[in-house]
Order: sequence, then structure tokens, then C-alpha cells
Amino acid sequence: MKKTMLIGAAVLALAGGGVALALGNVGADRPTATAAVQAQTTFAIENMTCAMCPITVRKAMEGVAGVSEVSVDFEAKTARATYDPRRTNAATIAAASTNAGYPARAVQN
Repeated sequence: MKKTMLIGAAVLALAGGGVALALGNVGADRPTATAAVQAQTTFAIENMTCAMCPITVRKAMEGVAGVSEVSVDFEAKTARATYDPRRTNAATIAAASTNAGYPARAVQN
């Protein structure tokens, strides 16, 4: 009985060590993924006249797939969008604001 238990324990120890060794090398021969590339564009925004306008512009721009962040400056009448250029572009983001009633045009990348 003791011999069987010792053999079983040895097998488990070896198997566990093999699993740990195998898991330690997972992905070692694969290239690492690169960080997502982000772009930023500043837009001139027309027709913003009240405190609710920047909220509407921000929500419209954030609704575009690939946009991760939008900040709107009511006083300067601008918006700055951060986005994944592989998924969208400045023209699409500007169109979203324009379609919401606030014409936008890119002024800086």
C-alpha cells in the first residue's frame, strides 16, 4: 500500500512539474502583440450655443466605432478625439458630429 502511494505521489509530482514547465513556456516562441496605435484629431465645431451642445457632440463622436475618448471645449468650440486609425478616421468622426447638428471639420492631427 505504501509503495503504491509513493509511486502515485511521484507520478503526480512529475506530472505537475511537467505541467508547470509547459505552462512556463506558453507563448515563448510567439511574437508579442504590439500596443494599439491611437491617433488624435482636433475638430472645429459649429453651432455650439449652450451647455448641452458639448454633451451631444461628445456622445455623437464617441458613438463611432474605434473612438476611445472625446473631450469638448465649449469656449474654444473644439473637440479632440482619440481613436484607432485602423477602425475609423477623422472624416467619419466629423460626419457623426455633423449628423447630430454640429458641423465639424478637422483642424489638427
